[in-house]
Amino acid sequence: MATEKRVVIVESPTKARTIEKYLAGRFAVVSTMGHIRDLPKHRFGVNISEGFVPTYEPLPERKEILKKLKSAVQNAREIYVATDPDREGEAIAWHVKEALKLKDLQRIEFHEITREAVRRALEHPREIDMQRVEAQQARRILDRIVGYMLSPLISQKIRSRLSAGRVQSVAVRLICEREREIQNFVPEEYWSITATLTPQEEPHLFEAKLLKRAATDEKIKISSESQAQEILRALEGATWRVVKVEEKEQRRHAPLPFTTSTLQQEANKKLGFPTKKTMTIAQELYEGVELGAEGATGLITYMRTDSVRIAEEAQRAAREFIAAHYGREFVRQGEPRIPQKAHVQDAHEAIRPTDVRRLPEDVAPYLTPDQLKLYRLIWQRFVASQMAPAVFDVVSVDIQANDYIFRATGSVMKFAGWLAVYEEARDEDAKPADEEAQGRLPPLRDQQVLDLIKLTPKQHFTEPPPRYTEATLVKALEEHGIGRPSTYAPTISTILERGYVKLEKKRFVPTELGFLVTDALVKHFPKIVDVGFTALIEEELDKIEEGKLDRLTVLQEFYKEFAEAFERAKREMESLKPKPIETEEICPECGSKLVIRTGRYGQFYACSAFPKCRYTRPLEEPKESSVPCPKCGGKLLKRYARKDRRSFFGCEHYPKCDFTVSQTPVKPCPSCKEGVLIEGKDGELVCSNKQCEHREPVVAPVERS
Repeated sequence: MATEKRVVIVESPTKARTIEKYLAGRFAVVSTMGHIRDLPKHRFGVNISEGFVPTYEPLPERKEILKKLKSAVQNAREIYVATDPDREGEAIAWHVKEALKLKDLQRIEFHEITREAVRRALEHPREIDMQRVEAQQARRILDRIVGYMLSPLISQKIRSRLSAGRVQSVAVRLICEREREIQNFVPEEYWSITATLTPQEEPHLFEAKLLKRAATDEKIKISSESQAQEILRALEGATWRVVKVEEKEQRRHAPLPFTTSTLQQEANKKLGFPTKKTMTIAQELYEGVELGAEGATGLITYMRTDSVRIAEEAQRAAREFIAAHYGREFVRQGEPRIPQKAHVQDAHEAIRPTDVRRLPEDVAPYLTPDQLKLYRLIWQRFVASQMAPAVFDVVSVDIQANDYIFRATGSVMKFAGWLAVYEEARDEDAKPADEEAQGRLPPLRDQQVLDLIKLTPKQHFTEPPPRYTEATLVKALEEHGIGRPSTYAPTISTILERGYVKLEKKRFVPTELGFLVTDALVKHFPKIVDVGFTALIEEELDKIEEGKLDRLTVLQEFYKEFAEAFERAKREMESLKPKPIETEEICPECGSKLVIRTGRYGQFYACSAFPKCRYTRPLEEPKESSVPCPKCGGKLLKRYARKDRRSFFGCEHYPKCDFTVSQTPVKPCPSCKEGVLIEGKDGELVCSNKQCEHREPVVAPVERS
């Protein structure tokens, strides 16, 4: 490399390509491919007695990357590291400096990958923020202590290959506790009475619900059919008269721009995206997408943030855009009220488009369908956040019949405001704030007499609390101060992969294993799975970053109590492992007897001589397809992926033949001879070979795997 060369180090190749375009050959831009060092994989790697000193090792899969980085920085005049603007990014920057033994490394950061943001960052380099690094190391060491000590313990006592963690174990506890609330819930009966009414002068049907007795302000509670019938009898022959008309203007303010957790929640509710998918796509939009002649371009700001702050420049651009496209009256005046929240790191902005003038339809030809959906959601939410409130005319009418008051509420939009661009999704189980509103009521006046069309009594039952969806679980974790925006997606992935919970109709249901592990942890490590204690740890990590707390103090206080609980649990925690069931079958590999063991995905045959002999076999023989393998002619057998137990068909000659297909084979492909026909999304049979375009109609029901 030439001596005058300057180098910028980032995490990902995509980010490198985008930044390289802006630097026009004046810099070499290289990528670390994420973290390059970590604690050892098979050793504890933390010297507790010497002050919790961590031992870091190059990640095996990054050895070649490290060689390339060393070559890139050799003889470089200036070296900048532009990793992400958060704790993890700061830690990666520090690891780069340490691993490459660099003295003059300069740290730059930007919240968005645009030409101007990169230029400004290069003009204002800084030192690595060691308080951020300390906070990240404290978090990593805490997670290592909990994971490295607890995971083997519960694997030994409950079932092999289990794991525990500061955040994941609390998330599972929330799901288990919610399930027990549902199991213990006793529904209560209640009734409502609705009157269908109309003005006498001009028929216009509307509804009013029984609210209270006229003599008191206490709402009426009807707990049985006999009570409802008693009220209906008391209303026979009553005169229905308007006793109060209240008109008011109601403003609905725009939602704030996205943070990480609100983006994950809204993408889950509106688009059906799992949190992991949302973060993957957001990362792609942040790091840069090829926009034809424009080249690689970052479309959104940094997607790991819990701040709702927006830069003045971006606000100004958004308001100019709104005035030009919707009219001046649609521009928000003043600043929104931002609720004060604990644990908010305001280092960078909310998630927004890097250029509000880059409309979703303009970039649509260059994005995948999912990228476009997420970009549109972020664009709409940001534009809406800078728009005027929606205005509604709300009319509330109280109507008296004998000793009872009924209430009717009508709501009509007067000015769309931000609703012209965006409408917030709501949780499936959440009731709208204006649930009783029914659109425009007829003109009504005080003392006006109405005609009763009908009275409708209706039986209801109280419902248990709903199971968590991904959106509501993320919301709960955030509200409790558990974890960080960046941890929600990996936490959810982990608890699903471990088999502690499963998703049924997009809702989390704890498994028997989830209950077993949670109950054991609650009994022996109550603090580790305590919501309040976990939130306190997050607070202390923030204080380390702010320089208000010392890393060693936090680790010492945590470890002292944890180590005592751990020693007690080793002695007192009962074994819950199911015992192997003996059989008369003989192991074909060593001649020992086979036993039936219970694993993560159910029961299976295993050799009793384990670990000397590792023979295993499914309890049921693999199902055989009638369609032969197109590569070698062998049998296609139904198998299950180890990671998630998803079914697929694979060749019996694996690993010599690696042919697999995710769906049930129907017949050999008559066109390409390299694939098999499977049922496509549109109901036709299509070839599993993506290069083949063969299609034909389904002539018989297709057996599904």
